[in-house]
Amino acid sequence: MKHIYSLLIVTLLIVSCSGEKKKNSVESVLESNNLETIRQKRADLVSEQETIQGKIKMLDAAISKIDTVKHVPLITTLVAKEEVFKHVLEIQGNVTTKNLLVITPEYNGILTNVYVKEGQKVTKGQTLAKIDDGGLSQQLSQLQIQADLAKTTYERQKRLWEQNIGSEIQYLQAKSTYESQNEAVNQLKQQIAKTTVKAPFTGTIDDVITEQGSVVAAGQTQLMRIVNLNDMYIETDVPERYVTDVTKGKHVNVEFPVLGKTLDTEIRQAGDFINPANRTFKVEVAIPNADKTIKPNLTAKLKINDYTNKNAILIPQSIISENAEGEQYVYVVNDKNAKEEGVAKRVIIKTGKTQGDVIEVLDGIENGIEIIQEGARSVKDGQTVKVINY
Repeated sequence: MKHIYSLLIVTLLIVSCSGEKKKNSVESVLESNNLETIRQKRADLVSEQETIQGKIKMLDAAISKIDTVKHVPLITTLVAKEEVFKHVLEIQGNVTTKNLLVITPEYNGILTNVYVKEGQKVTKGQTLAKIDDGGLSQQLSQLQIQADLAKTTYERQKRLWEQNIGSEIQYLQAKSTYESQNEAVNQLKQQIAKTTVKAPFTGTIDDVITEQGSVVAAGQTQLMRIVNLNDMYIETDVPERYVTDVTKGKHVNVEFPVLGKTLDTEIRQAGDFINPANRTFKVEVAIPNADKTIKPNLTAKLKINDYTNKNAILIPQSIISENAEGEQYVYVVNDKNAKEEGVAKRVIIKTGKTQGDVIEVLDGIENGIEIIQEGARSVKDGQTVKVINY
């Protein structure tokens, strides 16, 4: 009987407490629709929350002191160091030469003789072909006879005049006749000279275009092509924004993909005229051609050194981030201890030119600074990190 009474008392206490909790629950307070009761319940909950947060902080502090294994981000770093940075402009060009010419005749007529063949080396002034002069040689012979007679008459009249024999008008007429005949002979000789085709420079006959016996027209018919491979150069068009950087004497690396050949040279001439049609200027790059393997119109790839910084700091472009204001930044490691643990710090930087996967840092990073590489996208400013460089 005594046990039954005890059980009843405990049961009544439990029911009473649960009833009290139900009465003070958020649901029952909301059901009461009493403003003061609801406000009081909210204030009680805020007070409980502050008490719990304070206890959590105390627990975290105790854990950080007792726990010897900290869970910090693992990162790799690179050390900023000054080095020579040579930026290059990559562009394509074509091989050409000023000593490449298609020869055309200066006289109309029949091409009576061709004295050279393809591949033959010729010297400047050498006779290459002959055009029929159409009877000019006979006319020259007649004019020459008349000129000789005029000369003799003039010389005799001159001697008489010097002896005060004869009139002055006779002497002047003889002199005039002789000079006019002599001028006519010279003019005809110049015409006949045009019937002889000569090499304008030393080189090689690359192609004989017109065969012997063909009728040719002055300035129109292509007779043959002559080329000299000694004075070769590459011509290319460079955008106008490089007009102050791409100048005479700048180093150029030239690659000929077809030949599998590369060589180092320099710019020998940079144009002063900007083409309004495509906003470019001409550049000539000299190329040595001792073995004669480089031919006109060959395609070449040029790498022009347009900018050099002897004390540049270069970093990978992949580690750079950008904030909402458009500023670029990276993370560096400060206060690193013996356990290779440090603090990540965000640093705003100013960048310059790029080359491949790297970029030049102009401001924000000094020589010797340790920059976060792997893990740069996941760390936060002020966060403790551990360096695991291998």
